[in-house]
Amino acid sequence: MKSLAELAAIREKMKDKVVLREGSGDIRVVVGMATCGIAAGARPVLNAFVEGVSNAGLADKVMVSQTGCIGVCQFEPVVEIYEAGKDKVTYIKMTPEKAAEVIEKHLKGGAPISEYTITNAIS
Repeated sequence: MKSLAELAAIREKMKDKVVLREGSGDIRVVVGMATCGIAAGARPVLNAFVEGVSNAGLADKVMVSQTGCIGVCQFEPVVEIYEAGKDKVTYIKMTPEKAAEVIEKHLKGGAPISEYTITNAIS
């Protein structure tokens, strides 16, 4: 059994991750976490976004959440990014490494990575 102090430390450590998933922000990152997405590796992608956004200091600007099936199972793991006043960007076949690049270039830098998008795959 953990002591009250240990539990409080764990709670404090995890607080940022809960805020990322439930908070509000100008940008929403939504990871498809239906059975198809999970089977394709969406859980590590979700974790990479949660940790990466927190580590990049973007928690006040970016909210990371999950959803069910996005409807393009052949492209899983799928991540959609919503920004006010801009078109939705749908990233496909995501990995934790690609997530780190999206955080750096898209979320921090404002430039979507076209070669990872569904638009690039179907054109």
